[in-house]
Amino acid sequence: MCTAAYYTTKDHYFGRNLDLEFSYHEQVAVTPRNYPFNFRNVPGLDKHFAIIGMAFVVEGYPLYYDAVNEKGLGAAGLNFPGNCDFKDPAEGKDNVASFEFIPWLLGQCQTIADVKGLLEKVNITNVPFSSSLPPNPLHWMIADREQAIVVEQTKSGLHVYDDPVGVMTNNPTFDIQMARLADYRNLTADQGQSSFAPGLDLPAYSRGMGAMGLPGDLSSASRFVKAAFTRMNSLADDSESASVSQFFHILGSVEQQRGLCHLGGDKYEITIYSSCCNQDKGIYYYTTYENSQINAVDMHREDLDADKVTAYDLIKGQQFNFQN
Repeated sequence: MCTAAYYTTKDHYFGRNLDLEFSYHEQVAVTPRNYPFNFRNVPGLDKHFAIIGMAFVVEGYPLYYDAVNEKGLGAAGLNFPGNCDFKDPAEGKDNVASFEFIPWLLGQCQTIADVKGLLEKVNITNVPFSSSLPPNPLHWMIADREQAIVVEQTKSGLHVYDDPVGVMTNNPTFDIQMARLADYRNLTADQGQSSFAPGLDLPAYSRGMGAMGLPGDLSSASRFVKAAFTRMNSLADDSESASVSQFFHILGSVEQQRGLCHLGGDKYEITIYSSCCNQDKGIYYYTTYENSQINAVDMHREDLDADKVTAYDLIKGQQFNFQN
């Protein structure tokens, strides 16, 4: 399971936690403007916007988990089992395979308005990348510098939701997640008021009691509430250091530690990596489970007019800074 978010100070930031029990050898991948994207059932893109993000690169093809293009549009795919329903290709539709969805959008869109225009005829298909890489059940959070949306394809069709809280997790569907936020409408970052009963004064015995009842478990529904509350109440100054640090603290509020989510045998779901991309500058920051140092790849230090993907292995070992 995973959590995605966007955040704004002076610049705009987009990223996610990837929570899984295993790694696909993820890399930070920069796809330049002239890399040819050949899609299965829609016209390819020989020229497109440059893209940076986390990907599983297979035979030179970037299977993006999350990415941002040079115009500041970001997208992330998160697990959506049970509700996801990818279809067979259909006549009269733009039939985009799920693994193509991120590059198809980021390659040609600059804003959420552009994305919504393309989505009017989209059918997200069940076409696999290969026999060994079948489709994963996904839904997507997409954000420009002004707003975010969530895209879900279920048995009832394609649904596009405005995302006013700036986060997304997994199940249930986004409309239900938003409706359930009302269960926590009394949470506050302040101390809150004693309202147990008229005339009964119950003094606070600790700081932070205004957020009593905020979920702390690892379920996707609870992570949605925790991430939304944290993100919408988070404060940072406008510096890059403070903004990026705060973004990772937002994601850190819902990260998964090894041993807490047992999947059977010796398998445990953990936060394999966390990412934060500056949508204005095209700098992709990340941490990994064992490396809490923030590492960065700047897309504008690459040749964005090239025709081959450049990929960087993740620095996974912990980096210690001795001061004596």
